[in-house]
Amino acid sequence: MLTAAILGGVLLVAALWGVGTYNGLVRGKNLVAEAWSGIDVQLKRRHDLIPNLVETVKGYAGHEKQIFEDVAKFRNAAIGAGNPRDAAVAEMGLSGALKNLFAVAEAYPDLKANTNFLQLQQELGNTENEIQSARRYYNGAAREMNIRVESFPSNIVAGMCHFSKAEYFEMENPAERETPSVKFS
Repeated sequence: MLTAAILGGVLLVAALWGVGTYNGLVRGKNLVAEAWSGIDVQLKRRHDLIPNLVETVKGYAGHEKQIFEDVAKFRNAAIGAGNPRDAAVAEMGLSGALKNLFAVAEAYPDLKANTNFLQLQQELGNTENEIQSARRYYNGAAREMNIRVESFPSNIVAGMCHFSKAEYFEMENPAERETPSVKFS
């Protein structure tokens, strides 16, 4: 009788631990999804600003067709990215295309003084800061989820319930990790 009570108590503790671990994994999964949503919102804002910026620059530098095509191509790739890895690659290309766009704008003093261009430039800079913040939050949530998925003994519950590690949102090229400079002299 005493043995049955002890066994029952051990099973109850194990069941409570399993439920708590499962709930922690669900919470981690949802935090990762929420964090990715935050990145997605900021990237969409960035993608929405880019056509206005391109149109403003086109008015002054319409003959720079290849740069505008590159910006459009990388923007479309970034919009279509479905996971953190593809998004990071596409955003890296988009950042490079934007740097080229701003380099072209440098050659047009009237453009640099254009109020609409200056406002778009400021909004893009603010958005880049928000993306960086959202990226840090997402990677923190991914890190916490990955620790739960890989750590013993929670990895047992994670494996049984098919929880998997989250991908980090990382830029491949270390130079691309920096926020693009959009300063004009």
